[in-house]
Amino acid sequence: MTRRAAITGFPVAHSRSPLIHGYWLKHHGIDGTYDRVAVEPATAETFYRAFAKSGLVGCNVTVPHKEVAAACCDELDDAARAMGAANTLWLDDSGRLMGANTDGLGFLGNLDQQAPGWDARTKSALVLGAGGAARAIVWALASRGVEKVLIANRTLSKAQDLADRFAPVAKAVSWDYLADILGRTDLLVNTTSLGMEGQPPLDLDLSPLPVEALVTDIVYAPLVTPLLQAARDRGHPIVDGLGMLLHQAVPGFERWFGVRPEVDDALRRLVLADLGVSP
Repeated sequence: MTRRAAITGFPVAHSRSPLIHGYWLKHHGIDGTYDRVAVEPATAETFYRAFAKSGLVGCNVTVPHKEVAAACCDELDDAARAMGAANTLWLDDSGRLMGANTDGLGFLGNLDQQAPGWDARTKSALVLGAGGAARAIVWALASRGVEKVLIANRTLSKAQDLADRFAPVAKAVSWDYLADILGRTDLLVNTTSLGMEGQPPLDLDLSPLPVEALVTDIVYAPLVTPLLQAARDRGHPIVDGLGMLLHQAVPGFERWFGVRPEVDDALRRLVLADLGVSP
């Protein structure tokens, strides 16, 4: 029997998830499909609570439904519980709806692949932004044993709310003091949309940052953002954001189709070509 999974959210027409999972399905010769299912906000709770009747073995969840989906699950993994948001759902053998959040795992998988051993060199990380992506990344850094995770956001109260969720590892800091903070940073992570195509660049002076500090950006269009280019020009190791998108998809595919796929160069090239981004 064909196993069906999908990306759910509203809108979903832009999602690259079908391209990623379709590549793996073909590569492994699996009898399965991965489609787009648009779920309007007004019907989201009904859809996820009745998920067992959807004909899907599982799904990914994108904005704006991650919190609603988590609330509808019978059981959540540690990450989804900590974040109050789920992006990967599946039905267990008894038909219960299970939820996970793999965004943080995707972030870690990307760094592990592109900058092996980064965690052994990272005692202090600085995360720029305080949205959903920052929440996943702060959780990921804390779970990997980073001693201090500082969160800077233009609106300090949002950074404080996020830091409170992951205290005592996380701490909110004022954007006005970034120059001093950068001087004591081993890992710099941009989770804001600044630097994305159509958005202004992130205005940040990297000169105080130790040259051995790793710089990464969750934006992947352009692949090398102005922040990453500035870091590269100063001699910093950099990691682009595409791998986070690819690695976060791995656990769901394994749950739904029974094979753990690999994030390889061919998949990166495929997604980059679809994005119209030069490697």
